Amino acid sequence: MFHTYTYIKRLPIVFLIAFTFLQCSEKEKNNDLLLTLLSLPITNSSSVGPCPPTSLPSNIPVANTVVSANSTVSGFSNSSKSINGICGGGEFTGSLDVYALNLTGAGATLILSWAGRTVKNVSGIDFIIYENPFRVSETSDRYAFDPMVVHVSFNGTEYCGFDLSGFNPSLADSNQISSWPGFAGLRPVIYNMATKPFSVDELFTFTGSGFLLGGGDGFNLDDLIVGGPGTNCDATARTNIQTNGFKFIRMISASAVTNPNTGSGYVYPHSYNNGPDIDGVVAKSIE
Repeated sequence: MFHTYTYIKRLPIVFLIAFTFLQCSEKEKNNDLLLTLLSLPITNSSSVGPCPPTSLPSNIPVANTVVSANSTVSGFSNSSKSINGICGGGEFTGSLDVYALNLTGAGATLILSWAGRTVKNVSGIDFIIYENPFRVSETSDRYAFDPMVVHVSFNGTEYCGFDLSGFNPSLADSNQISSWPGFAGLRPVIYNMATKPFSVDELFTFTGSGFLLGGGDGFNLDDLIVGGPGTNCDATARTNIQTNGFKFIRMISASAVTNPNTGSGYVYPHSYNNGPDIDGVVAKSIE
């Protein structure tokens, strides 16, 4: 979620002014206020330490291979940033160690893998996607985020996804997490491999209302559906993934995926020119 490329998330003074303004307003309940914030270059705070780490923790199954990446976002098109570790900035800031997708076109898609290994379908959620959203203030239920659509595949050809039918197209509610069920890129990232480490069990621990201890958005392979926007998933492919697991994960800017109810993309009212900023993906179990 970067401004039109001066440097995104920079200028700490501007961020502090915007943040103070938000806190002093009456519970920002309209989308215009959030877009005002997003139109300013903003920076993450000093809570983000030396990340990425010099080496990835061996006990965290991070997606470590870029299969396909074609972003042209200036300054944030280095796809290695999506596999070099999770560097969350906390509830109120976003990490800069990210790979940014375009809003549409070939650059709106990223495919990662675990170097040939398989993510298994185990109890509860099976993987977590980390983007760089943040809550706009301590008193708000509104978030600055870039929604993305998630697909998984066992063979790299047949991709299955999750139910997006609960999408709420209301502009006034577009920056509420509840408007985007089935999407990723919604919840702030607490996990930082350098300064705030967690075990796998801790990462996959819920704290309430869909939030995880280390943040990010969790997905359960048992929730895969047949068909679904942007997929070619039939019942056989879904059963194969749910039984045997998956090897590839595909993340797409929501604006690049056609909503069957409208014939156009799932549009978030951006005031900037790029889509999701991907920090990484962690699986619960691989073999």
